[in-house]
Amino acid sequence: MTISTPEKLVTSHRKTTRGNTAPAAPAAPAAPERMTPERMTPERISPDRTSPDRSSPDRTSPEQLLSGVGVLDKASLLLGVLEAGPASLARLVSATGLKRPTVHRLVLALERLRLLARDAQGRFILGPRLGLMALEACRDHLATTAEPVLGELRDVTGASARLYRRRGYMRICVAEAAVAGNPVAQDRVPVGAALPMNAGPVSQVLLAWERPEDLYEGLRGAQFTAATLSGVRRQGWAQSVGGREHGIAAVAAPVRGPGGRVVAALSISGPIGRMSNTPGRVYGSAVIDAAVRLGSGFQR
Repeated sequence: MTISTPEKLVTSHRKTTRGNTAPAAPAAPAAPERMTPERMTPERISPDRTSPDRSSPDRTSPEQLLSGVGVLDKASLLLGVLEAGPASLARLVSATGLKRPTVHRLVLALERLRLLARDAQGRFILGPRLGLMALEACRDHLATTAEPVLGELRDVTGASARLYRRRGYMRICVAEAAVAGNPVAQDRVPVGAALPMNAGPVSQVLLAWERPEDLYEGLRGAQFTAATLSGVRRQGWAQSVGGREHGIAAVAAPVRGPGGRVVAALSISGPIGRMSNTPGRVYGSAVIDAAVRLGSGFQR
């Protein structure tokens, strides 16, 4: 007669239990995580909608320019929207897909850093500090070759000559040949200065040949009309007498690059007593000729 020891009974019980155990039920699939615009990574945010961008990879858009650093990419999205012109806080929220508190916090911080500013309607625009930053970016072939042309134009007309490039809703002075000892404070525009696009012949020239949708967007809040820009296209130059710079008259003409696209504006300015009340008629041809010379040597 065989007697089972306690150890054998335990072993037998374990074997029986293992043999009768039912297979474990598969784990229930985890519920998909709800993705909100705030939790989406910058790669998933489209500047025009809150859903992921499924567009063609050939499409150039702000979400394709990413650093991988969340706060920088969000700030870049905001700046990308403002490149097209002024925008309210609500517009920035809808265009980036970010939460309103996030947008509000970022735009206030960027405003304190002078990377953003506000227009007369309280909308956000690109700030003046960006003009200084853009100065180095504007040191291209055109700005380099402009110096002798500007100097000659200054000597011929007796007026300060400047070259402007457009950056979003700002016009930036990238080259200058000022009249020596110019006593008129209103006529001092240093290289790197960023000015709004809402007034003056330079703004008119930079807008007049834009696409219709960009042109009419640029007219919002401007101190000139579509009829004014039509006249600029017809005569090839724009002028101002007084206006924003009291006592100053100015004339501007477009500088064209490849394909005839307007890439800059060339202007002269000086006291009305020297420039006359019809500066376009007196100096328009000289400014256009200088702008054509600049454009003919332009290499993007």
